[in-house]
Amino acid sequence: MTDVAGEPVAELSLAPVPYVARAMAALRKAEDRAIDRPAMIAEAGRRFRDERVAGLDPNEYKHLVSRVTGLPIVEISAATDQVAAGATDVARRARFGIPSDAVLRREDAPHGVPAPLWARRGRVFAMHASGNHPGINGSWLQALALGFRVAVRPSRREPLTAYRLVSALWESGFRQDEVVFLPTDYAAADEILRGADLAMVYGGDDVVAKYNGLKVRPNGPGRSKILITADVDWRDYVDLVVDSAAKGGGAGCVNVTAVFVEGDPTGLAEAVAEKLKSMPSLPPENPAAVLPVHPIAQVQKTADYVNAAAEGARVVLGGADLVGDLGDGSAVQRPSVHVLPSADDARARIELPFPCVWFAAWSPSDGLDPLKDTLKLTVVGAGDDLIDDLAGEASIDTVFVGPRPTYWAPPGLPHTGYLSHFLLEPRGYFEGGAA
Repeated sequence: MTDVAGEPVAELSLAPVPYVARAMAALRKAEDRAIDRPAMIAEAGRRFRDERVAGLDPNEYKHLVSRVTGLPIVEISAATDQVAAGATDVARRARFGIPSDAVLRREDAPHGVPAPLWARRGRVFAMHASGNHPGINGSWLQALALGFRVAVRPSRREPLTAYRLVSALWESGFRQDEVVFLPTDYAAADEILRGADLAMVYGGDDVVAKYNGLKVRPNGPGRSKILITADVDWRDYVDLVVDSAAKGGGAGCVNVTAVFVEGDPTGLAEAVAEKLKSMPSLPPENPAAVLPVHPIAQVQKTADYVNAAAEGARVVLGGADLVGDLGDGSAVQRPSVHVLPSADDARARIELPFPCVWFAAWSPSDGLDPLKDTLKLTVVGAGDDLIDDLAGEASIDTVFVGPRPTYWAPPGLPHTGYLSHFLLEPRGYFEGGAA
């Protein structure tokens, strides 16, 4: 493993197929224990955030993850707190989406009263974690809280967070036949899926197409969007767009990538570009860093791709400005802003892990098509009829009406649905006296 400047920082051993098969068999054979899983997970979250775990204290961990991922260290700190908060609140969050009168265990069903029993759809859950943001690793804790045994395959790009979290769980009382850490190559990764009842994976459109089904829950691109209608003054929403594009270095699926404006989008695009352009080029471990950093060859490759894709569009911010050379073999991936010739331009679907925003004019005659296939959609100034249509559009996961940044995610708000809906299924249960 290397940091953003190409310097080796760690070595990662990969588990071969026979080892993975044995580990998955151990998960399946393990007997359920009468333990307080939520309390143990909460303790692990505290250790993850506050203590030395797996040889690193919290500051050493955050610095190393920042240097490996290129994400600003302030974002790594926020993600650390996010994972710990999710661990502390795991019992409640695991029940999101489950009816209040449902029970999760047979012994909790009231005697003599029919009860909806939300039962596990299996015993073994596999998580193929993504390396683009450490906060992703907190999501699978809900499966552990619901009684699943969990296999975690970390990203080979950034396995540090998953290893730290699994180690904290071991230190808090979980056994290695209840949660296991399995860094692998692709062949062994498929062995993990074969050995699991259910799994969650991250990736692009190809991953979604490959794994989309009942057993595997794929998480793909977000393509989050903002729509600003003619009913409002776009000048009031420049900061909304900038914040939605640049939060967390712009690396998340919830960062806005396409902005549609009823009327001419040029003024808003120029105002957003001016603010994005003023963001500093700093190493990721600098507390003032806000933009992602990668090896300079990788940054240049991405810049070449963006500049080629922008042909025929109006480049407001881009070109040579996309590479912020830091002089040590790394570079800042600086923001890009473009204005597309039409709302139906396919380039509005391009999603990249840095602030890269495509603007386009939109009118009611364009309809919903440009706004579809969206994880988060913020709408400012729309009337009730349009909002009704957007709220009823199946390909839009979340609609924010009003100036909410696209990354806003309060606890309880579903993110591509509730994980409990994938892990559990409702069944009927009744235990009573004689008929």
